[in-house]
Amino acid sequence: MKSALITGANKGIGLETAKQLSKQGLFVYLGSRDIKKGEVIVQELKDNGFLNVKAIEIDVTKPDTIASAKIIIQKEQGHLDVLINNAGISGVLPQNALETTPDHYKEVFEVNLYSVINVTQTFIPLLKKSPEPRIVNVSTSVGSLSLQSNSNWPAYDYAKYAVYASSKSAMNMYTIHLA
Repeated sequence: MKSALITGANKGIGLETAKQLSKQGLFVYLGSRDIKKGEVIVQELKDNGFLNVKAIEIDVTKPDTIASAKIIIQKEQGHLDVLINNAGISGVLPQNALETTPDHYKEVFEVNLYSVINVTQTFIPLLKKSPEPRIVNVSTSVGSLSLQSNSNWPAYDYAKYAVYASSKSAMNMYTIHLA
């Protein structure tokens, strides 16, 4: 059975992705900062017929939880087929490029870029054991340099996302180089 790890999977896009992959027959590790919240979600999923899911504690800003998650998956699966870096934060809004502090940039980049790099590098040995490994880094159109530069784009005036957009643009570039 193929396996997948999804960070930030106890709600939103991560949770829906977990459901869809489970339906397709993958064993899904539902990554959650708070293991209790993850376990509640997994129980709800199991009550609704999703049997191949397991909550796993992973706070993408804490290297010890990343390493622990890798050890668990290595023991249980021996490999990882799909890594989905979904965890992310927008940060405090609004975010003006001239007024937002460097500390706020650091906070958002820690989750949206540096953790993606750390999680990816940690799990590469398990991904290399898969015959068809996949890494998916969840992004947004707000992180597109082309769209952000187009005055006709509906979100062109979304200056309130300066930090979030910058972090996602940087993650997109990391993804290109990773590929």
